[in-house]
Amino acid sequence: MNEVHNTNELEVLKKELEQTQLAYQMAIQMSQFKAGFLARTSHELRSPLSSLIGLHQLILSDLCESPEEQKEFIAQAYNSAMKLMDLIDEIVAVSKTEYGSNHLDMESIQLSEIFAEIYNLTHLQAANRNLRLQINPPDYSIFVHTDRVRLIQSITNLIDCGITMMKEGTIKLMAIADSPETEINLEISFQGPNQLWQQEAKTKKIEISNDLEGAKELAQSINLSPEMRLLLSQTLIETMGGSLTLSQLPIEKQSITKITLSCHKSES
Repeated sequence: MNEVHNTNELEVLKKELEQTQLAYQMAIQMSQFKAGFLARTSHELRSPLSSLIGLHQLILSDLCESPEEQKEFIAQAYNSAMKLMDLIDEIVAVSKTEYGSNHLDMESIQLSEIFAEIYNLTHLQAANRNLRLQINPPDYSIFVHTDRVRLIQSITNLIDCGITMMKEGTIKLMAIADSPETEINLEISFQGPNQLWQQEAKTKKIEISNDLEGAKELAQSINLSPEMRLLLSQTLIETMGGSLTLSQLPIEKQSITKITLSCHKSES
């Protein structure tokens, strides 16, 4: 009888030890993620900050030919500062969601409704770049358990990034229902190699110029790198209990990058 009791206690201790080890590993991974996320964020923001400094140098160096041109430089610097603030806000919002400071509003959402909103947010931008945007609406009976705002944000960010990188071709969004009954895969495909999504932000060298067009071009370069946008979307999807993977398919001498998002199905 004592042997049985001791065996049971040993099994309980083993399970507790396994749970402790798992919690320890998760704590280490979280610590590493925090350090890596902070380092990546700092690197990403150096480039737009350098662009903003360059604009101010133009003004402070008194290179403007008239008060009107100086006013235009100041307006451009202000717009650049606001764009940089938006980038910071985006990163902070995702970080707060990851660590639980921002509450997730998880609910059952009709997937076709989400696809329709994504189309409304992205089709004009694609058309302006002469790109084909093909969004295949899923069956109206498919519902997913998700945070509506953050799922739309994740997918829209990826499509916007693809539109910015691509010079020609098609972007496709579709739902794949051949996964397990509890999940559904959302696939976004882009024409181009997946190396494009692994480009880090590069800090640009600040050069003083009295060319306003050059200053505007410098300001327009203020953006997050594809790698950072992919990381932000991945973080949001994983926080909602899903997953995101990046793969490449060689099709007819072309490289097709496929981003797969896994979401949990739900009842209507």
